[in-house]
Amino acid sequence: MKPTLFVLAAGMGSRYGGLKQLDGVGPNGETIMDYSIYDAINAGFGKVIFVIRRMFEADFREKIVKKYEAKIPVELVFQELDALPEGFSVPEGREKPWGTNHAVMMGRSVINEPFAVINADDFYGRESFKVLADFLSSLQNTENSYCMVGYRVGNTLSDSGTVARGVCETNEKDNLTGVVERTQVKRLDNGQVAYKDENDEWITIDENTPVSMNMWGFTPDYFKYSDDLFVEFLKNNENNLKAEYFIPLLVNHLIVNDIVTVKVLDTPSKWFGVTYAEDRPEVVGKLQQLVNNHIYPSPLW
Repeated sequence: MKPTLFVLAAGMGSRYGGLKQLDGVGPNGETIMDYSIYDAINAGFGKVIFVIRRMFEADFREKIVKKYEAKIPVELVFQELDALPEGFSVPEGREKPWGTNHAVMMGRSVINEPFAVINADDFYGRESFKVLADFLSSLQNTENSYCMVGYRVGNTLSDSGTVARGVCETNEKDNLTGVVERTQVKRLDNGQVAYKDENDEWITIDENTPVSMNMWGFTPDYFKYSDDLFVEFLKNNENNLKAEYFIPLLVNHLIVNDIVTVKVLDTPSKWFGVTYAEDRPEVVGKLQQLVNNHIYPSPLW
């Protein structure tokens, strides 16, 4: 059975000011997501599931699903604030979504095979989809063995300013032992990569240090763990209207308690995305260069 690609797109409408403005950054107006779906199909994924907000369903089916469904089976699931366990209700004043791991939980009813999780608006690169698909294809009928694609930090930086990165710590087997969120990471004037620590000091790290760009691989047992910890999360954050249930929160919990292993898969791919408005011309240029180098056809489809 081929693995499934689960795409986090619930924030898309609000971030882009409506799906009509999904940004065409490729030479023929392709979106970043077009390249992800293209790479996923070629890597061996068998199905794509988008998690979106229900209010965007009609727009999404018209502008997104219609584009892909002739190429790969596509399904939609919905992330809404009131998708909560029995006994819980939306706190008064809560407007913020419950976070990335809550979005993943929405796939439970339609996923029965190993699956990958990605952001809709990040460019991950074809090698990353290949190593992820290969690993997930080896996980049939297994549990508690997950993975993440670890990008070399030097391949993920922006020329426009600092970026936030989940810096990964691994053991001798390349299994993840923890992810430390560093909110300011950049390349210094001397060419070295560094992050700002709790004391406001710049700490240099190796160019190839793995960082998480939210590209994960799980098996369906992940949903049970998600449900269990979400109940704890809700109890602990009932008065915090902005707390979010993020994927690394659960992954760290499972690792620390020796419940799962998470293999960090190396990739030579360069990650990019539009973190700052100034990043857009750079993204356009990088995609054009990939086309010029015959990595991708143009038009893509």
